[in-house]
Amino acid sequence: MRRLREAGVPVLLYGPPGTGKTSLIEAAFQDLITVAGDGDTTVGDLIGEHTQDERGGYQFVYGPLVTAMQEGRALLLDDATLISPKVLAALYPAMDGRRQIQVKAHKGETITAADGFYVIAGHNPGVHGAVLTEALASRFSVQVQVGSDYDLAAALKINRTAVRIARHLATSQQAGEVGWAPQLRELIAFQKIADVLGADAAFANLVGIAPLEDRDTVAEIVTKALGRPVTALALGRQL
Repeated sequence: MRRLREAGVPVLLYGPPGTGKTSLIEAAFQDLITVAGDGDTTVGDLIGEHTQDERGGYQFVYGPLVTAMQEGRALLLDDATLISPKVLAALYPAMDGRRQIQVKAHKGETITAADGFYVIAGHNPGVHGAVLTEALASRFSVQVQVGSDYDLAAALKINRTAVRIARHLATSQQAGEVGWAPQLRELIAFQKIADVLGADAAFANLVGIAPLEDRDTVAEIVTKALGRPVTALALGRQL
């Protein structure tokens, strides 16, 4: 990824939430600025907007895009495909040969990207509302699928049975037999829960966090792996 940055080739990482896309990018670029995208992200959130100061007046405060351009830093658009295409269009001139944008809200000021400015995007295909448009995809010459590294989960000393169950569910998911599988984020959380509440509670929670439509299948697989019935984590009987 660092070599691609040096060559000026934008990268889009895509895959399920929790696979480590953001962590990978944070590890690659120490100067990273992150924008958490969603349906409410505006052009002002990227470029900047007028903000009231202590004296009651208004001053223009640059957004993360302008800051990254001026300082030659890496900019991550996390969940970029949740951002409206009209908002993303404000970014495109900074990514092409012009490497410039016009800040219309600030006297039409022209911002030119300094050396080192680089854009990375993250995309979660399975998230509701995430749409990878042709305009966005065409801006990212390299698109890398990111899945959970279950060998890494084992190396992190996460419960072996939990990792085996996750592998099984991931294989079933690829075969279209189930719609959900625990990713690295869920496995790390599993181990933290197990350390505090014990493995039985962690396995029950693993069943409980599965989407409702997949919960019975997940419960069946966990039950088979453990050799005893496992249901979603719940409060005990109240007296």
